[in-house]
Amino acid sequence: MLQPGDMVVYGTTGVCRVEEVTRPNMRGVDRNRLYYLLKPLFQDGVIYSPVENGKVSIRPVLSAEEAEALIDLIPSMRAEACHAPTLQALAQHYQTSVRSHDCRDLMELMMSIYTKRRQAEAQKRRLGMVDEKYMKQAERLLHGEFSVALGIPFDKVPSYIAGRVAGEPPAKASGM
Repeated sequence: MLQPGDMVVYGTTGVCRVEEVTRPNMRGVDRNRLYYLLKPLFQDGVIYSPVENGKVSIRPVLSAEEAEALIDLIPSMRAEACHAPTLQALAQHYQTSVRSHDCRDLMELMMSIYTKRRQAEAQKRRLGMVDEKYMKQAERLLHGEFSVALGIPFDKVPSYIAGRVAGEPPAKASGM
């Protein structure tokens, strides 16, 4: 069971702090069940999630070592742009990566869409709305988790990754 203070990735919400384990006294909530009270770190609101929840993925945030190892994989990853026959098929393809709740899948998704963006720009076109939507979602999820795992501010994650990929040594965590 998770404990108050634990940092977790909750579904497609992203990183949350477990505030408490409780039996909430609210309408529409089973008072006989235990719930996690989760506070998302990078958006407003609170979430009550049953401790025995089989519907939404909940897992611990990566360790700093796991995050660094994933960043180290970036130069060896080869992501190709996804060109689906319909927007619905494209969205389903992207949803599969997002709903896997796997950081490597999110990195590959981002790299794929980035490749697609470069191709569009070379043809003097803009990236499609579906691509933009999933790029933002993948960035929010991955950068949020890396921010917590590495102890760096959310807005510094892209430059940190770029520096690491360029061969700069990991900087000491400066706190969030």
